[in-house]
Amino acid sequence: MIKVLHVSAECYPAAKAGGLGDVVGALPKYLNQAGLNTAVVIPKYFTKWNLAQTCQQVHAGYVRVHDIYYPYVIDEVLNSNLGYTMYLIHVPGLFDRNGIYADAVTNHPYGDELDRYLVFQQAVLQWINSWAELPKVLHCHDHHTGLIPFMTQFCPEFQRLNRLPTVFTIHNGQYQGAFSWRNEHKLPYYYSSGKGALDWSDTINPMASAIKCCWKLTTVSPNYLMELHQSALGLEALLRQEWQKSSGILNGIDTEVWNPATDPMIDTHYKKNIDTYKQQNKKYLVDRYNIQEDLPLFTFIGRLVSEKGADLLPDLIYRYLQTGRRACFFVLGSGLPWIKDSFLRMRHDLFNFFDASIEYNEGLAHQLYAGSDFLLMPSRVEPCGLNQMYAFRYGTIPLVRAVGGLWDTVPDAGGPDGRGFRFIQFTVEDALDAMIRASNLYYHKPSLKALRKRVMELDFSWEKSAETYLNLYKEISDL
Repeated sequence: MIKVLHVSAECYPAAKAGGLGDVVGALPKYLNQAGLNTAVVIPKYFTKWNLAQTCQQVHAGYVRVHDIYYPYVIDEVLNSNLGYTMYLIHVPGLFDRNGIYADAVTNHPYGDELDRYLVFQQAVLQWINSWAELPKVLHCHDHHTGLIPFMTQFCPEFQRLNRLPTVFTIHNGQYQGAFSWRNEHKLPYYYSSGKGALDWSDTINPMASAIKCCWKLTTVSPNYLMELHQSALGLEALLRQEWQKSSGILNGIDTEVWNPATDPMIDTHYKKNIDTYKQQNKKYLVDRYNIQEDLPLFTFIGRLVSEKGADLLPDLIYRYLQTGRRACFFVLGSGLPWIKDSFLRMRHDLFNFFDASIEYNEGLAHQLYAGSDFLLMPSRVEPCGLNQMYAFRYGTIPLVRAVGGLWDTVPDAGGPDGRGFRFIQFTVEDALDAMIRASNLYYHKPSLKALRKRVMELDFSWEKSAETYLNLYKEISDL
């Protein structure tokens, strides 16, 4: 019997656009290892991984959105390597596409997100409603699943699920899924008493609705929960009001996937000698890209969007090189066209000092963690951040803006428990100071080696976080 069902728009390795996919792909595995039968359900996008799986159908039905009926099929993935059971909801015409939120080739966002996730959420609940024995907890992730706690409470179709405990996790409060009341007709029938649970600032706001209706609310780091109380795109008062059911639980990382001693995606595995491991992996990058071996290598890995601070990087890199210092820089990611174009120009202007790969490339990301000296994370917003944890694991020192989970996980190297380099203000000047301090460390080899050794020994595995979630589930259910 499935005790906890995770509902999400992403789950690695089936579909990943960011940290949400990593978390939903790892937490259930560690919950299962702790003895809690846990499964995941996501939409069936036509990603390469999904299309390569062998599946068996477990349920079929249809969802009405106003006057359109969408048939769907739920498949169980027959893959024992995941460490948990995964289900895919196939909705022809809505999810049978090559991307998650946008076309994988053109990067143009899909224009029917509302219909897509309304169908997905109702299909999940219809399926659960058909189970002879209900799960103990329904764990929903981000706004794509935010209407599920509302539907279980206020939709006649799902009244059997009225007492099913729900947990809602905010991975990124910047995206709330709000839409106009003019689209109310697309919702399933609901009791009129529930209208207030949908409304926030004269819109239907799935994230606000989930905050109101869920039994327990979590964020992906303690500091991010505090930040949301002060800045949450209009949800600050609601989050402060619901503080008693809220907790910040720091994400972990899958230490089996992210293991420099066994990682099949990197050139040289870590054995005993940190210097040799780092040098060989850096040389692999030097042989393939326009960077130099004898200079510090600063790398950015992530979405090329303002939220991640990618727009700060061009000015920061130019300013650093104008000081007369020398370093190499690498950018991996995709996103806003104007940011991408800036990096493509820099490949020409800063030949031998800068290179970029404008794409999502999981294998190259692993190699960059192994071969880089420093990881750049100049985020405007970073609810938890997993990249800095991956960097630690691979002996790469993070340079971060001290926000959200970066504040929780990266004490500055100037202190007694230093792990990286922090800056506070989102300015080139503040970031430049941190970058200069990092490059100074690079040339002091004994200190660099000692810091690498220290951060590689840090434990950010999921075991502790999984135990915290398990205790949370026990508070609201009879597990």
